Amino acid sequence: MSKKHIPVKTQRELDAEAKKAAPNGISDDEPADADRARPAGSGPPESKADAANAVEAEASRLRAELDEARDRALRFQAELENYRRRVAREMEQERRYAVLPLLRDLLPVWDNVNRAIEASEHAGESAGLVQGVRMVAEQLEAVFRRYECVKVDALYQPFDPNFHEAITEQPSEEHPPGTVVGETQTGFRLHDRIVRPSQVIVSTAVRDDSAGKDEETD
Repeated sequence: MSKKHIPVKTQRELDAEAKKAAPNGISDDEPADADRARPAGSGPPESKADAANAVEAEASRLRAELDEARDRALRFQAELENYRRRVAREMEQERRYAVLPLLRDLLPVWDNVNRAIEASEHAGESAGLVQGVRMVAEQLEAVFRRYECVKVDALYQPFDPNFHEAITEQPSEEHPPGTVVGETQTGFRLHDRIVRPSQVIVSTAVRDDSAGKDEETD
């Protein structure tokens, strides 16, 4: 029996047949020209630009948030500092004028002690008794001064409604109008605040009645 001879094709022949069989004469194993020209892993150009724009947008957003947070922190710090100053100022005011109600309650006592001194002097009481009562009044005044509570200077001063309370007027030739010529109750002030005003008599101009009399005579 004769053996059938099967022709064996070489690799070159097989490649030539595969190239003829592929579309446009391009083998499936060979990359297209466009694919060969583009570096491996580079990706489409459009995707690179989009990624760069996205990164820049995210960076801009983060910078804006950082600036806003910094502004909020500065505002909060300023508000906190203002609050601390206000509280410190209020505490200082409260401490400075804390004794004001007590002083107002003690002033009538001081008035009564001074009235007792005047009454004792007019009644001819013994000098020892008058001196003892006067010492009590001086001790009260020393306590007032210790807490910066001092008398209001009123007599022969221009009338000031912030410190004086006018109870009547009195014509005066010696003093210009609007001058305190009498004091019926001593005023006191604590630092720059009035504890009570001085009750005073204020001078007015002397009325010239001679002109009216001359007119009546004519």
